[in-house]
Amino acid sequence: MILSFRLFAWECHVACGEVASERVILSTSTSLKPNAKRKKNSKSKKLKQRILRDHESKKTMRKMKHLSSIANDVVQRCSQELETTIDDLVKEFECQWKPGSTGGTYSKKFVEFCNSKVTSRVCENILERIKDGSFTRLTFDMMLAWQQPDADDNESYKEAVGKESEDKRIQATLSPEQDDISLFYSDMMPLLVDHEPSVGEDAFVYLGSIIPLPVDIINGRYTFETLTAPTGHQLHFPAYDMFVKEIHKCMKHLQKQSTPKGIELADDEIILHVEGTMASQRVIRHIKETSWPGRLTLTNYALYFEAAGIINYEDAIKIDLSKDNEKSTKPMSTGPLGAPLFDKAIVYESPDFEEGIVIEFPEMTSSTRRDHWLMLVKEITLMHKFLRKFNVESPLQSWEIHSRTILGIIRLHAAREMLRISPPDPKNFLIFSLFEEVPKGDYVLEELAEISLKIGTTRNPCSASSILRNMNMDQLGDMIKEEGEDICKEKVVKVTDKEEMLASLESAVNQSREEGKVIEKARATTAELEEEGISESVAVLMELLRPLQDVLPWFQEVIYWERPSRTLFVLAITILTVYKEWVGKAIAACLIWVVAKMAQARNKMVHTKSEDAVTVSTESDQTVTESIVSAQYGLIRLHQLMQHVNVTILKLRSLYTSKASKHASMVMALMLVLASFFAVVPFKLFIIFGIVYCFVMTSSVGTYMSNDQSNRRMKEWWDSIPIVPVRVRNASSK
Repeated sequence: MILSFRLFAWECHVACGEVASERVILSTSTSLKPNAKRKKNSKSKKLKQRILRDHESKKTMRKMKHLSSIANDVVQRCSQELETTIDDLVKEFECQWKPGSTGGTYSKKFVEFCNSKVTSRVCENILERIKDGSFTRLTFDMMLAWQQPDADDNESYKEAVGKESEDKRIQATLSPEQDDISLFYSDMMPLLVDHEPSVGEDAFVYLGSIIPLPVDIINGRYTFETLTAPTGHQLHFPAYDMFVKEIHKCMKHLQKQSTPKGIELADDEIILHVEGTMASQRVIRHIKETSWPGRLTLTNYALYFEAAGIINYEDAIKIDLSKDNEKSTKPMSTGPLGAPLFDKAIVYESPDFEEGIVIEFPEMTSSTRRDHWLMLVKEITLMHKFLRKFNVESPLQSWEIHSRTILGIIRLHAAREMLRISPPDPKNFLIFSLFEEVPKGDYVLEELAEISLKIGTTRNPCSASSILRNMNMDQLGDMIKEEGEDICKEKVVKVTDKEEMLASLESAVNQSREEGKVIEKARATTAELEEEGISESVAVLMELLRPLQDVLPWFQEVIYWERPSRTLFVLAITILTVYKEWVGKAIAACLIWVVAKMAQARNKMVHTKSEDAVTVSTESDQTVTESIVSAQYGLIRLHQLMQHVNVTILKLRSLYTSKASKHASMVMALMLVLASFFAVVPFKLFIIFGIVYCFVMTSSVGTYMSNDQSNRRMKEWWDSIPIVPVRVRNASSK
């Protein structure tokens, strides 16, 4: 009974507990119901936002079928950088693009449009992007996208990769004797090449038109040839990344350099190169028979030398490179007690100094350091000469030219650090030194001046000056005053079309390169003759000048007014011969006869036969000892004169035998025109004009009236003529 009662009580307790728990659960569920609703609403909002984000990302990440894979990737990154969609970029591009315009396909123009839009963002924080590596990756892909914009380029790239791998397998079977790659470049190859797509010359130059940090559009092709010499003229990403990082390192190194003692640099004056410190090689200044080591500093305005004292440097001596005076910087030989034994110095001569300033750059073997400094000084001098010649007075325009020159020098430093064992030619990185020497370089500089005077008046975040400012390379602050800004605003309206100007500049550069290649081929034909010794050159000269040994000196005296009385006498006698009516017809007959002989020589292809070569005998009665004794400094100058004369006569022979067919055709056509002119026009008028012109142009009046540009064109045309081969025959060959 008691047991049954206990069981009943336990059941009642359990039942009451279940009811209470149900009430608690019910009450808690009713109290949490609003919170559950709120959580459900927030989850639905987040889901909607995620769907919208996914939709927007699909818009920005969608691929365009007509673009290649790398172009799609670049366009997507551009849209992300600009915080816009690809559709918006397409709409904006199609509003500007003209279907009938030349210069590229739709895909290429669209890639150019996206690249130009994103470069302004990239240049604003270019320093941080270079540090984290995103700058080189993005710009390299931009070059690849510009190089391969269309979808069809994917297949062509796969074929190129397959062909390259096949070429590598073929090269792997070659013997070590057949491998002509230098040891240095073979060691550097893993650091410069990878298996990714490589960039060509045109794409590299295109990058210079939008971001002139790694390359300038003016000398970009020369820079590309130098950088890609070890990699088969293809730029791979490791080499490009290394080059940009070296540029950044050079900028940081130049920023740490101290100002020359006792000198206050101008606001727009930047240190470009320093040597003579503890961390660099020595620099010595020679003053008569004494030598003073010191530190040499180059800026974009002057050269400073600080003699080393016991504790510190003495006050610097300033060599102003911006003045328009009769200054010159030339190589010079130095040595103990003034003996010219070592050709490792430069001498600066100027009216500002009584004696020339001689600075030596000692090194064990070559004179690479001296040539490097000589080229840098020449670049700064030519830059200021360019600013004066084209009247570049605006501070913004002038500083843009300065910035281009500064970046060119920094690229040269970076390339020298990148390829230390085989230093590159400094001329290929320096704008003004390069186009001062190459054919038709003055045309390129005229195009540069036109672009600087028009486009250079606008503010561009990716200009050379803006890049220097963003890289913390200048201490300028605001370069332009209010008046300068007003001038810029007025001139912006007059700017025509940047693309047309850049195309004209590129055309001038290409024309200059083609002319340079022709001249290099012609100069290669004279290399063997210039390497001959003194005895061979004398023998060749005597053989070539045998018919003119007596006439040429007298003719030069008359033409160059060395004896005015004789010149006036010859001039009067020549004018009297104008009254001979048959003289003109005789000259016309002679010219026609020469043209006929040249045509006959061309038909017989005389220049391909052995008889066309000049045969010279080097037999001499002098012994070897007598020949060595007679070789003095004056004879060296005479040797050079002989070589020039030999080359001139051989070039005329080359024209006669049509070895240079293009030049011979021009000469023949000119002769035919002159022959027609002589046959029709009264000969008196022509002779009077020709005689007076020839004698006046060789006088002091003619020197004042001479045109340097026309003389330069004539010199370039003459240099492009190859010479006929010269065969030297000695006594043992008989």
